[in-house]
Amino acid sequence: MSRPRLLVVALAGATLLSSATPVARADDFNPPDAATKAVVRRGLDYLARTQSQQGYWSAGNGGYRAAMTALAGTALLAEGSTTTRGRYAPNVRRAVDYLLGVSRRNGLIGSQTDNHYTYGHGYSMVFLAQVFGEEEDEERRRELKGVLNRAVAFCIAAQTSRGGWGYVSAKEGNDFDEGSTCVTQVQGLRACRNAGIAVPKEVIDKANKYIRDCMTPEGGVQYSIKGGGARPAISGAAIACLFSAGEQDDPMAQKLMKYCEKNIWPAQGGSSGYSGYWHYMHFYYAQVMYRDPERWPTYRNFLASQIRPKQTNGGPDDGSFIDNRIGPAYTTAINCTILQLDNGFLPIYQR
Repeated sequence: MSRPRLLVVALAGATLLSSATPVARADDFNPPDAATKAVVRRGLDYLARTQSQQGYWSAGNGGYRAAMTALAGTALLAEGSTTTRGRYAPNVRRAVDYLLGVSRRNGLIGSQTDNHYTYGHGYSMVFLAQVFGEEEDEERRRELKGVLNRAVAFCIAAQTSRGGWGYVSAKEGNDFDEGSTCVTQVQGLRACRNAGIAVPKEVIDKANKYIRDCMTPEGGVQYSIKGGGARPAISGAAIACLFSAGEQDDPMAQKLMKYCEKNIWPAQGGSSGYSGYWHYMHFYYAQVMYRDPERWPTYRNFLASQIRPKQTNGGPDDGSFIDNRIGPAYTTAINCTILQLDNGFLPIYQR
């Protein structure tokens, strides 16, 4: 039985085409091939096998537990598993239990001693909001709703005076903000709003203005409102944020889309390579391309061709994707989520 699709926000007119758009062939419209599905299954099995007894995953240095747990949990949800059904139901339940257990009274999900805790907070809002949308147990729904309400309140209080977010709250971080954490918070807030949690419109409006203020003349988004130059990875994340907020027809979004077409895909053909911020960049840009049914199959096939050969074969890390910067849980979760967008199980990423 297929999992119900709840709380879907329709995004009409999401297709943005350009002269650089490759023409999709008829055979490109097939679903992911058997080889890609096998890669995903092995990746998810790796995540399930390496989850700690306490329910968390962590980065290579043992940190970022909330962020890694939320990303890994989201990859398992994308397969179709829930807290009660599916191959990875026990793993999803343990991930939810862990994140609920580290939810603070002030609303932060994660540890306040983590000097980049807003990442984990934003990713946790996305994951728990998807779980909340399908939770059937009334007591657990009340618990999730309380955690998400407090998480939204914390996120709002953490927003900087310019409308962005930093690695920590505005008060703790001297009102510092930067693009990647801003995108993480906006998508978390959007997921909560989709799930029925109240999110003031003015908070999202301030964040959209922040992204606009960070745009450079060529259309990219720079590291921070104070400068740093346009960065493809942050630009790809920003356009995903605008699309998920229904802003795809805004001239700002269209200008940003043209920048991404020139600097991420298709004009660059992914020439940045499978390294650095490649995963982060394509994790978000894939969410945009998935909303374009004409270009998505070609782009998806390109991503699969980059991802599949890098999967580990044999040994304790079998099925993982090694990343020396953050760790295999991060890379494996992101790759598996990208390759499962066609499943359509996650409302925040649906067309």
